[in-house]
Amino acid sequence: MSGNATTRFAGVSLLAVTSRIPTGVRTSAAVQQRLAPALRRLRLPTTLLERVAGVRERRAWAAGEDVDDATVAAGREALAVAGVEPADVGLLINTSVTRRHLEPSVAVRLHHGLGLPSSAVNFDVANACLGFINGMSLAAGMIESGQVRYAVVVDGEDADVIHDRTIERLLQEDRSRDDFMQEFASLTLGSGSAAAVLGRTDEHPEGHRVLGGVTRAATRFHDLCVGSTEGMFTDAKALLEGGLELVVDAWKDAVADWDWARMDRYVTHQVSRVHTDAIVEAVGLDRAKVPTTYERYGNVGPASVPITLVEQQDSLSAGDRVLLMGVGSGINTAMLELAW
Repeated sequence: MSGNATTRFAGVSLLAVTSRIPTGVRTSAAVQQRLAPALRRLRLPTTLLERVAGVRERRAWAAGEDVDDATVAAGREALAVAGVEPADVGLLINTSVTRRHLEPSVAVRLHHGLGLPSSAVNFDVANACLGFINGMSLAAGMIESGQVRYAVVVDGEDADVIHDRTIERLLQEDRSRDDFMQEFASLTLGSGSAAAVLGRTDEHPEGHRVLGGVTRAATRFHDLCVGSTEGMFTDAKALLEGGLELVVDAWKDAVADWDWARMDRYVTHQVSRVHTDAIVEAVGLDRAKVPTTYERYGNVGPASVPITLVEQQDSLSAGDRVLLMGVGSGINTAMLELAW
């Protein structure tokens, strides 16, 4: 299968997945009110975020809350739920897009906060919104190969500063309609944290098997969505078209090795109503089996998939088939199957 990488795991399970949701709420109505002068000047709908993206609100870290502290708290809870001692963890992978500095890695602070041993390997994996699924696959491979016994994969996103800087720019008189739409995706971003613990299936028969999946790249689209600490600049139409083409190609190529037409749940990366509806239609998913959280949380980057999975886990039964589906700027896609 040209351009398609298939991975299978025989003895790795997801033992726990947890999240931390900020208490602060930024409604789309409030964001649009702040942007009202620009929306009027550019003759754009005053309910643009709700109408186009379907995002009613997103979360923001409130006073006294910190993204790293929240990520550590999610990690501690995941370890407790899994029944794993920090001293037994051999790997920590941080997958966040947002970060306070270029170095050291975000992972080192989280490693310290979780009280992991000196022997635990720790590093960041940066692959836009696909990072958490990539992190799970890397962790599963290291567990299966015998390098580590337990792995923790985490993600913490803080979109608050990007929001404020984007709004300030869009209110400037020299901003055009094209400028506004290029930064529209930044307004859908939300904050939040998530963590997952993976371990050996033979030690944890109660766990959820990580079966494997596929990845595929279309890096000719590397300049369609470029983010920085200042904001995210996107060619939304071309990005959607390129992403859909990539997902459909990967889906079709995977048919020879995987049967994903009748899953019990499809947990997709949460971008917007437009993106979700387009993927559902493009590969023929059962809409009733595609839960969404973007309406309440917006696009929380790599944390979107685990946050959505956390909300679904109580409604899943042993033996249910769950497909994690992600698309990240660049463009890359990955699909990872779990046997619940």
